[in-house]
Amino acid sequence: MKKLVSSNEAAQLLGLSLQGIHYRIKKGQLESIKKDGKIFVYIDNSINKTPPSKTHSSTTHQNDYKLLEEKIINSKDEQINLLKKTIKFMKKQYKSEINRLDKTQTQMLNVFQSEVDLLKSAFNEMRNIYKIDHKEQSTIQQQSIQTEEKSSSETIQFMELKEFFIFMRAYNKTDAQIKQIILEKIKIGDKRFIYNKDSKEVLIYKSDFLDLV
Repeated sequence: MKKLVSSNEAAQLLGLSLQGIHYRIKKGQLESIKKDGKIFVYIDNSINKTPPSKTHSSTTHQNDYKLLEEKIINSKDEQINLLKKTIKFMKKQYKSEINRLDKTQTQMLNVFQSEVDLLKSAFNEMRNIYKIDHKEQSTIQQQSIQTEEKSSSETIQFMELKEFFIFMRAYNKTDAQIKQIILEKIKIGDKRFIYNKDSKEVLIYKSDFLDLV
């Protein structure tokens, strides 16, 4: 048979603190009801109310210590569970971020490689165009030089040294005078008389030579 007592009376009968009574009610270890804003606890009739003693006080302190210890342990367990959940969440976020960075890096590398390939292709194309253009220009320049040389050879005519002597003799010039004329004209740089040092030959351009006769 159980009787209904106040929470303070229950603490005295059970040798617990009021906090210990509330803790056991919360844990379902004691049956209770609430009336008019007050908490009442069902206690077995076999438990008699006895005046507090030193032994009772010591027991109460021990129970309070155990209650505090249980609270600390429960709080520690809650903190550990919270930390475990936090670590699990952070690991998940870390893996997700690593995967995202890997994908981003792969995409960037692919873009860079595409740009490098494009630049290589453009460079090779420009080099081929330059080679063709350079080759065409070289061909044109070579043809132009050949044309100029041909034109020059056609327009400029030379005469042999023997012919020059015959020509000057017709104007009553002696061989000594003719040699003197040639030497003087080479010295003053007359373009009609060119002396080749390598072959030691004298080239004479055809002219009327009226200034010499």
